[in-house]
Amino acid sequence: MADAKDAPGNEGLPLCPGSALADGGTAHVWDVLEYGRPQRAFVLRFDGQVRAYINRCLHVPVEMDWLPGEFFDSDKRYIVCSVHGAMYEPEDGRCVGGPCGRGKLTTVAVAEQRGQVHWYPSRDIRPVPASPAAAADESAP
Repeated sequence: MADAKDAPGNEGLPLCPGSALADGGTAHVWDVLEYGRPQRAFVLRFDGQVRAYINRCLHVPVEMDWLPGEFFDSDKRYIVCSVHGAMYEPEDGRCVGGPCGRGKLTTVAVAEQRGQVHWYPSRDIRPVPASPAAAADESAP
């Protein structure tokens, strides 16, 4: 699969300052559309690198965080689903234990540049369009 951030004309969308993501700490969570369906995604830092995934367990399609933005186990080694304890490698989203089988979390393309974390939408994972009401509120004086 081609990397979305390498696609011509894909500048990326700013998500959060890189300093907001401590290694093994709280993730930044945001809304996306995956194949046109609303989903949540998250970006976190592990071993100094930012990684992002769709917030959906492979075992049961539920959001995984224990509390908003809290995905790591107590040792800060694995991403753990709060519902049934499925464990995933932070580096690649691969299931390593629990009821998630041999699959992987759905990756979301991100990169950190000049202190800012950017998201690179793909054909399958797109931004949620601004609602007309929200756009009108933003344009009001």
